Amino acid sequence: MNKLYKKNQLWFALLWIILYTAVTIPIRGELGDESVVMLVALALIAVGIFVFVKYNHLEEKYGFGKWKGKAKDYWFFIPLFILTTGNLWGGFKIHYNGILQVFAVVSMLLIGFVEEVIFRGFLFRAILKRRSAPVAIGISAVTFGIGHIFNFFAGQTNIETVMQIFFAVAMGFIFTFVFYKSGCIWICVAVHGLIDVFSKFSAENPAGQYTYIITTIVFAIVYCIYLSKKPNVFENKQ
Repeated sequence: MNKLYKKNQLWFALLWIILYTAVTIPIRGELGDESVVMLVALALIAVGIFVFVKYNHLEEKYGFGKWKGKAKDYWFFIPLFILTTGNLWGGFKIHYNGILQVFAVVSMLLIGFVEEVIFRGFLFRAILKRRSAPVAIGISAVTFGIGHIFNFFAGQTNIETVMQIFFAVAMGFIFTFVFYKSGCIWICVAVHGLIDVFSKFSAENPAGQYTYIITTIVFAIVYCIYLSKKPNVFENKQ
């Protein structure tokens, strides 16, 4: 991993994406998000990522440090945390019984961590090193969204997968902009994790789901335009 990282950071990022999907999609399809196997697999991937970053002293590069903004600027993260509740807009329902619900919740938090570091950290920073910020943000967001097409092979219906792709692209733009402007990955990890966690407490309500997706897309457009006008911590650090 270290040799590949030093030689080509883009291929390094793509390798992590391939590894992540190759491991988790079959498990999700066969055993589900509530499986202890899924939990262990995600934990191992998360630990591997964290150890790599820590061992190579890449914490600042990939946003593991504290946010460097001023306290008064924290307010612009508030709308993101409001958006995390969207999966509950159509109603509340616990998906699994007992310990299986706990396994699913922890797995969702781990997915938030793993996907944010891979897509916002490894992939985005690798592209930003070669291309302009708008291009890097766009590729990271779209790749993240299209990557959800693999959920079709995990048992989702066509319409569920398509709607999830649109939703994920919108969130991808939001997460990448937030990381680019703040230099902190933890906000993205927290919001991503909460969105996934609440999906395991959501009732099956198509109207609520479509409302959430449409709201997220509109919000993403407005929010990203707003963030584009703010200074960023990666200026001259490509």
